[in-house]
Amino acid sequence: MAKAVKKQALGRGLSALLKDPEKDINSASDKNADKVVGNIIDLDIDAIEVNPFQPRTTFNEEALRELSSSIKELGVIQPITVRKTGVNKFQLISGERRFRASKLIGAETIPAYVRLANDQESLEMALVENIQRQDLDPIEVALSYQRLIDEINLTQEQMSERVGKKRSTIANYLRLLKLDPIIQTGMKDGFISMGHGRAIINITDLSDQLDIYEQILTKKLSVRDTEKLVQNYKNTQSVTPVANTTPKYIKKSVKDFSDFFGAKIGINVGKSGSGKITIPFSSEEDFNRIKKLLEREK
Repeated sequence: MAKAVKKQALGRGLSALLKDPEKDINSASDKNADKVVGNIIDLDIDAIEVNPFQPRTTFNEEALRELSSSIKELGVIQPITVRKTGVNKFQLISGERRFRASKLIGAETIPAYVRLANDQESLEMALVENIQRQDLDPIEVALSYQRLIDEINLTQEQMSERVGKKRSTIANYLRLLKLDPIIQTGMKDGFISMGHGRAIINITDLSDQLDIYEQILTKKLSVRDTEKLVQNYKNTQSVTPVANTTPKYIKKSVKDFSDFFGAKIGINVGKSGSGKITIPFSSEEDFNRIKKLLEREK
């Protein structure tokens, strides 16, 4: 216990040092820099701004309240990490949930590690640190990877080394950003999993992606069922003629057919005018559903 009190006293002393303009620290070579970097310092919460590079955009309010209660009883067990931006001014690099939860209970100070980092280093640290978290949704991870590519100019190979993930894993996350924005939102909200998204991404047409997404929700399809449904879509597309060769009377009815059967209907028309209608199904249950629709129309 004595050691903990001594450590907190040290943190308060260093905090006072950071408030002195004459002893301001801007680089690792400045006097007293060794006392700041690598030590836990009690910082004024009002002196810390939220990191604009934070990949997470939503925070669970109930989880924040639970964390606030824990902090009220036990304090902040793991310090946040900040970078110095001016005299007694700091920007959050990691630990935003702890920061927000501390503010909820009206805490005036919070223990923090102080880093000296420029904007690019801060962005990279924030993104890499957040990618390692287990509670980010797949789209948040994908956006973090994309920002590392766009703003830090990292290749997928370099990212693989930085975050300890296989290059193929990174590529799979990045491909999710090709999904329709509505589907991306559905993944963020937990309506579908990353497995569903990886299956849907094999369909390039966004309207077809949305058709499949709606079927996943209405029929509560598993990832495996979704993969089968996507394969049926692709097989149907391979026999469907180019749009400008399809007779107008068929074009007008394709959507009605698809809406009725709840599936993307494929139509193949020969030169003689005869043709074939293909109705895809994803499982035995889906086949029986289509069968009942036909029987009902007898």
